[in-house]
Amino acid sequence: MTTKHATIHVVDDDPSFRVAIARLLRAAGYEVVLYESGHKLLANAAAIEAGCILLDIRMPELDGLELQDRLNGMGSHLPIVFLTGHGSVETSVQAIKAGAEDVLTKPVSKDTLLETIERALARSRERSDPGSKAILTDTSTPIDSPAELPGGLDARFCEVMDVAPVLIWVSGTNKQCVWFNRP
Repeated sequence: MTTKHATIHVVDDDPSFRVAIARLLRAAGYEVVLYESGHKLLANAAAIEAGCILLDIRMPELDGLELQDRLNGMGSHLPIVFLTGHGSVETSVQAIKAGAEDVLTKPVSKDTLLETIERALARSRERSDPGSKAILTDTSTPIDSPAELPGGLDARFCEVMDVAPVLIWVSGTNKQCVWFNRP
């Protein structure tokens, strides 16, 4: 379900990509603001109140990770979704650790892109509503005590890392994955 009138701020140095992505996002019901560089977005940062940032990683002068760092330094809480043709595991981990909602690789399917943006907007709304509680999934059970965390993880770990476990699954003997999200 598309968040009506949500604004997607697209930052990419490729003009043809900006035009194409703007068409797709507008057709999906979003308002779109295009920026050809990170500097252009920063010049308008005071006017940006809500929405989501769709950000390229490799750009001249100010790359996406540097822009993310500057926005974090300014106290921005806008969700960032990276969309790049030059992704790596190292870059993705760096972006996620700095608070990015997701890192997608070009080309990306329309459905994946729109689902990711909608998820980022939903998480942003949850964070801005102090009364909201994160819900796992219909098939998941919320973790209520440190004893329930897998792999010896405890509440102190979550507190120090400023994360909350949101999805846990086990595969094979003693193999498990915990997906964390910043509350």
